Amino acid sequence: MKKRNIVVIGASTGGFEAIRQLIARLPADLDAAIFIVWHMSPDVTGILPQLINRQKTILATNAVDKEPIVMNRVYVAPPDRHLLLEQGVVRVTRGPKENRFRPAVDPLFRSAAYMYGPRVVGIVLSGGLDDGTAGLWAIKHRGGLAIVQQPEEAEVPSMPENALAAVQVDYCLSIAEIAALLVKLTAEPIQEVKQEDMKEQEKTEIEVRIALQDQALEQGVMKLGHLSPYACPECHGVLSAIQDGDIIRYRCHTGHAYSANSLLTSITENIEDSLWGAIRGVEESMILLNNLGDHYAENNQPKLAAMYFKKAQEAESRANIVRQAVLNHEQLTNDRISRQATEEDLTSSER
Repeated sequence: MKKRNIVVIGASTGGFEAIRQLIARLPADLDAAIFIVWHMSPDVTGILPQLINRQKTILATNAVDKEPIVMNRVYVAPPDRHLLLEQGVVRVTRGPKENRFRPAVDPLFRSAAYMYGPRVVGIVLSGGLDDGTAGLWAIKHRGGLAIVQQPEEAEVPSMPENALAAVQVDYCLSIAEIAALLVKLTAEPIQEVKQEDMKEQEKTEIEVRIALQDQALEQGVMKLGHLSPYACPECHGVLSAIQDGDIIRYRCHTGHAYSANSLLTSITENIEDSLWGAIRGVEESMILLNNLGDHYAENNQPKLAAMYFKKAQEAESRANIVRQAVLNHEQLTNDRISRQATEEDLTSSER
């Protein structure tokens, strides 16, 4: 009889220590395969397996494309590569970024749910924003179990909090409790679950194929949702809005994917970049206008020179206006907006 022996774990900031503690608490003979995505810079060497192996528990390795899946092994996504699961094998790809990351948690969770359904246990640990929420929803939708680290224990609680807000998770526990629960869950037989409807199954397959580096347009990315008014911050392609239960997320026709939160963060980051670009352009015109004014002054054309100097002063005034705008610009996330709303409520109640 099949067991819940496919364990997928997602983490970001603060997740390194959470992962280390979780694996350290598991028995060395755990009859399950564990797959981990931890957000990291593409330039960072994948040292997580080495540090896990110092604990002398379950053997951990950086995943290798198309290697067989074996029980009692920890597979870690290498830097700048998505980690995905196919039937019996691991896939390591350079598919489009999701939620601004590669590796990203959602592709791992989604592919595990698609291939292994109720055999999957998904775990979201410490991290910022909400990567892993949509993938955890897919795991639940296909009969798997969803576990979230207690936000009050997490170094950065955003990923657990967002998962709790959007997904009907099965357990919200401390790291120590998660480890004990995994020992129990991986030994239990699976109960029969209803099959996913064909439309949802097709949608999941399309997204898995995109992460596997298949061309998004050929795979039918435009069928995933309805066109939105937003452009992809990565490539400026049109984004389609995709609905997963109450979750709304976005994917462009080249394959990049965003949660609403990560899209908001990217857009507001790009606003600041655009404003600095505008300042640069205006200041370049100011420098050129002053240089031309000097040229005409040296050539005994004072009226023309004065007009160039006047235009340079006007450009400087415009640059100062834009500079003030960029200094007042706010980097927005759902978490920051929620905190500000809470602070306003507290301020109002104190009046």
